[in-house]
Amino acid sequence: MGSTTDKIKGLANEAAGNVKQVAGRVLDKPGLEVEGLVQESKGKGQQALGDAKEKIKNLIDKA
Repeated sequence: MGSTTDKIKGLANEAAGNVKQVAGRVLDKPGLEVEGLVQESKGKGQQALGDAKEKIKNLIDKA
């Protein structure tokens, strides 16, 4: 997967995670809120991976 794909998937997971967290709070479903926190964290990790891939690619291109 390319860096842009990782970043896009990361943003999507973060957004979905935030929605689940809010829904969990509103519906008083702690399990759903926790699921949202996990998904949001996954999204942040995907974005970090995309950033790292991009940095590595830039370093290789400069060499």
